[in-house]
Amino acid sequence: MTAPHPPSPLLLLVDDEPDILVALEDLFEGDFSVKAAHSGAEALDFLMGEPDVAVIISDQRMPEMTGDVFLSKARGLSDAEAILLTGYADLSSVTAALNKGGIVGYAAKPWDPEALRAMVAAAAERHHLRRALNEERSLLRGLMAHLPAAVAVKDRKGRFVRINQRKALALGVPAESGLGMTEAELGAPGRADAEARAIRAGQTVEVLDELETEVGTQWLETAIVPVPDASGEIRHLVIVERDVTDEKLAEMHLRQSDKLRALGTLAGGVAHDFNNLLTAIIGSLELAARRLGDEAAVRRYLDNATLAAQKGATLTQRLLGFSRQTESRGAEVVDLAEILTDTRELVERTLGGGARISWSVADDLWRSAIEPDQFELALLNLAVNARDAMPDGGRITISAWNHTIETPQPGLDLGVGDYAVVSVRDTGQGMTPELLARVLEPFFTTKPVGKGTGLGLPMAYGFAQRSGGALEICSEPGQGTEVKIYLPRAAPAPASADVEADPAAPNPVTPRRRILVVDDEAPVRAVTAGFLRDCGHEVMEADGAEPALTLLADEGPFDLALVDFAMPGVNGVEFARRARPRWPDLPIVLLTGYFDVEVPGDITLVHKPFSHATLQAALNRAWAQ
Repeated sequence: MTAPHPPSPLLLLVDDEPDILVALEDLFEGDFSVKAAHSGAEALDFLMGEPDVAVIISDQRMPEMTGDVFLSKARGLSDAEAILLTGYADLSSVTAALNKGGIVGYAAKPWDPEALRAMVAAAAERHHLRRALNEERSLLRGLMAHLPAAVAVKDRKGRFVRINQRKALALGVPAESGLGMTEAELGAPGRADAEARAIRAGQTVEVLDELETEVGTQWLETAIVPVPDASGEIRHLVIVERDVTDEKLAEMHLRQSDKLRALGTLAGGVAHDFNNLLTAIIGSLELAARRLGDEAAVRRYLDNATLAAQKGATLTQRLLGFSRQTESRGAEVVDLAEILTDTRELVERTLGGGARISWSVADDLWRSAIEPDQFELALLNLAVNARDAMPDGGRITISAWNHTIETPQPGLDLGVGDYAVVSVRDTGQGMTPELLARVLEPFFTTKPVGKGTGLGLPMAYGFAQRSGGALEICSEPGQGTEVKIYLPRAAPAPASADVEADPAAPNPVTPRRRILVVDDEAPVRAVTAGFLRDCGHEVMEADGAEPALTLLADEGPFDLALVDFAMPGVNGVEFARRARPRWPDLPIVLLTGYFDVEVPGDITLVHKPFSHATLQAALNRAWAQ
């Protein structure tokens, strides 16, 4: 595809004699776009509507308006180059045309065709170059004025040649008064070392400076671009400075977020392994208790060990809840007082010994429909914020009570009704009204870089909003801060139909079944098989999906398959997909230490660690499907 040719320059011919106009049109028609006018007035009307005339050739002696007068008026309408034609030696007219009309040459009639063509071609080229230069100057001025950066041009000695308004403001001087001076002379630090490197290398040099200012840390990115002249020698430098503080902070927040996700992944993996260990511990202790009879002292120690392991299981579930392994479980009606009690140890261990913590929770605290894991996370965030507001120590009070709103309260976007209020109050330095107005902005933080993400309060606020409640912050400088979460009261949750049996109660009589246990962890597999054998079932074991499929084919039929989810090679869900076509009626129970496992609807899911009663209930559900 060939590039389009540029349009021919536009030539305006002005003469009252038609024969002259025809001769001139014939002379220039091949190289120019030609427009003819029979008088100065007609030509002025044309120029008013056509700004792109490159050259004007005008006769001097015309009725009503001479050529020098016409060209003088044309100068206010057009930037075209002007050439005067005259039929006699009238130097005064030529001088007038030169002074008032700005002519670039004149020719006497009769003219030399080649000389006149050369004169007009040179005039057209000058017009083109002048327009291109003016356009470049206009673009440069616009760029300097509107580029969102401080821009300056320096000579080799570091003296300013051009300064835009942003750079002048940074220097603290008017743009004009800084020209010809160096940054050192204007009291600014500059980057003379980087400028010298750019000149030596003949390449752009970029530097990033970290500055401590009254409003905090600021990052300034400077690009130094060497500009060579026609001979290749560096004579000027273009300096572009940008404030990249927002980008750096966003990058840090992103890195922090990546670290949190990595930590969540790590926590999820640790929790999975810990759940396997807890399953073996709890199951082994429970089996030992069944075989030791009623020896009171031994049973007491075994019960204590079982209780401790179950607490570890609860802590692991909380670890999974805080990790990024799964989305929220969704809203459910919960006992807030119970959650606060269960979370107390986690909060106090997280805060360490830097602050004294007191708790005050109403015994009759109303229940609420919330996301339990998000409530725990919001409480932990508020407690950490309270601790950080007291670098020299202090007291944190976590309290909860019932509150009825009978009339709408100013500043609190809540309707009339009953609410449970959870409060975290500290004795720290408090906040000014200016800070208080911004604390709910995502990523806004008063903590040093790397000490906070600016997401704690916004996350708590979002949790309160999703729960149908509100978040209220009360703070004054020197008086500490109190953050209150209002949660709507919910009707009591109906009793669950799946009530776990007392582990000490005698096992119900169940028919003897053939069960296949599949788990790559031998201790977990042994405990699971022991539970089932205690119930009178016949059990076969496999340490992976492939051996299990072989047992199903060679040793079947089986009444149920109890399969671990996380196994190397083929996991539990894939095992079920491969087994279903051949054994479509085989009930499958999946065991997992993760909380974000999605399984087909015909598979029963059991979370580790589990007790004997929990496992038996899952088997009954699977056989009932």
